Amino acid sequence: MTQAGRKRASGRVPLDVFDQAPVAVLVTGGKEHRLLYANDAFRWMFGDRPVREAFGDLVGQDTFAVFDKVLATGETARLDDVRVTADRGDGPHERLFRMSFSRVPLQRGEWGLLAVVHEVTAQMAATRRMRAMEKELRRFRRRYQSIMWAGTHGVWVTGPYGESRESYGWQGLTGQTPEESLGRGWMRALHPEDRVHAEEWWDKASEQAVSPYEVTYRVRTRDGAYRHIRFRSVPVRENGAVVEWVGTSTDVEQEWQEERRRRLLDRAAAAASDITNLEEMCHALADVVVPELADTCDVHLLPEPNGGLPHARTIVAERLCCAVREGLPRLPMLQEHYSAEVLRQAVGQRRPAHISFPRGRPPFRYPEAVRTWIAEVGAHNAVVLPIVVEGEVAAVVTACVCGDRPPISPADIDLIGQILDHTHDAIGNALRFRRTQRVALALQHSLLAEPPHVPGLELAARYQASPTAAEIGGDWYDAFLSSRGAVKLVIGDVAGHDLAAAVSMSQVRNMLRALAVDRDEFPGDVLRRLNTALEVLNGESTATCVLTRLERDDEGLWRLVYSVAGHPPPLLVTGEGETRFLQDAGNPLLGVSHEQPWISAVEPLPPDSTLLLYTDGLVERRGEDLGDGLERLRRRAEPLAREPLHRFCDELLTRMPVTGEDDIAMIALRVPPEGRYEGVAS
Repeated sequence: MTQAGRKRASGRVPLDVFDQAPVAVLVTGGKEHRLLYANDAFRWMFGDRPVREAFGDLVGQDTFAVFDKVLATGETARLDDVRVTADRGDGPHERLFRMSFSRVPLQRGEWGLLAVVHEVTAQMAATRRMRAMEKELRRFRRRYQSIMWAGTHGVWVTGPYGESRESYGWQGLTGQTPEESLGRGWMRALHPEDRVHAEEWWDKASEQAVSPYEVTYRVRTRDGAYRHIRFRSVPVRENGAVVEWVGTSTDVEQEWQEERRRRLLDRAAAAASDITNLEEMCHALADVVVPELADTCDVHLLPEPNGGLPHARTIVAERLCCAVREGLPRLPMLQEHYSAEVLRQAVGQRRPAHISFPRGRPPFRYPEAVRTWIAEVGAHNAVVLPIVVEGEVAAVVTACVCGDRPPISPADIDLIGQILDHTHDAIGNALRFRRTQRVALALQHSLLAEPPHVPGLELAARYQASPTAAEIGGDWYDAFLSSRGAVKLVIGDVAGHDLAAAVSMSQVRNMLRALAVDRDEFPGDVLRRLNTALEVLNGESTATCVLTRLERDDEGLWRLVYSVAGHPPPLLVTGEGETRFLQDAGNPLLGVSHEQPWISAVEPLPPDSTLLLYTDGLVERRGEDLGDGLERLRRRAEPLAREPLHRFCDELLTRMPVTGEDDIAMIALRVPPEGRYEGVAS
């Protein structure tokens, strides 16, 4: 097409106005769509090609139907995102175009087609890049949100001192409104004790700037219960200064409960394995419960199986221990008589009983001292758990909460039960051991009668059970008059610290009484016969013993005839404070075959002198030579020579550094002053 042809005008429109247009413009005429005009932009885009060829590349042959429709009807048409592969000298490239068509009048009443072609390759590429960036950004945002919300119930932003600015999830957790949680209002949802810690930390948060910072607080949820929430936060700095904190909050109640359960069960197991004494074990278990699960915890022993139910109207319980959290007064230690229905229910049904009541006012009877204590501490919720041993309720555990602390939850009641189950065997063994102790101790005490009253003589006896050696053993003392009126004193010790030792002790004591009461033979001869009886009747028992006979000689002076069978020697203390051990009548211990004669010795007793018989618990210490203990006893006794006999005995028990690993039995005799000899046979 010639330059003149390019610039011809239609009858109405001067087409040369489009020559310098930045978009491609062309005009066709007739149904054949002859090219009548093309501007420089079109030629630059498509070159000098016939219009059908150019448009064929641009829109495809089928698109000429659009041309025909526009020419026939006069309606405009538009094609967007038309893709064409074109070569501008640098190789073929895909290009994008946007086209619009409209009918225009030509000369001589003809109609033509005006086409405007705009290349949008660069714009569409930019748009695609923008869309791709937006898509990638949305993907990154979803990833970030997934990471942030994985296991997280809230995301929040605070100022440098903890003043809330934005939060997501906090209102749903706590029930606070957005306005209530702004600033430091969110802290009002924390437990009062944790709130104090939080306020103190955030007051100094910008200076501490710990990164990251993690802490667990108890948060009051919308239903009024507290749950453990873990807070994690990192500081955001500008120019080195903290301008805000970004953090998450996660509900870790189940994790916290499980960790606490393991920790408390481990503590309870350790207490049960390391301690055998019942009181100490109960103290240790109560300390596991307080303050983790309750404000107070006490353990009561039921002297009667099942508390005497169903026949008893009240239950008598002996408190073994009581633990209270710091700041509360201790519960009075006394034996209690219960008629509380909650206790009867726990004992009778053998399962935990739980009760809530107005603060400080339980709806059941208690001793007055206990009721006063309950009112003082503001107790309002209690649970009683029975301890069943061999099918019987042997003890009960009572836990209480006070003040503003919420009631003990069913989960915590179950955990206390697990603690007791975890230590059941150890507690059962300790309870059985204690019952055995009491039976044996009662037997032992029944055999330790008060010395007889002998005119002119002073007699005193003491027995101190070991707090660590089962509270029972084979130690005994005895004092009685023979058939002829002579005074006989005995001290002895059967090996062992259990019920069997107590039973053996009773047998040895009674046999010795029977052998010594009806004849006044030498003590060594009596011990020889006792040893024979033990060998024949009870070949497994061994014992030590001192047997003495107090009498007056022909001149009316007091003398002691004695024999010692493997026992620490008697101690003689004169009225002037001189002391010495009587060691002239030593024999082997009882229960061991001995072919040699059993010897006795005679010792004069000066006026105002004191004779002391004792068991080894008074003088023996682990890892120490017995001679050191005997010397210590001798020195302690010297200054007590003039003290009344009862005080003499009490002071020795107090001043001697006993270990508590063994029982102690003592019996002492004070000879009257010179000239007072009545009442005792010579």
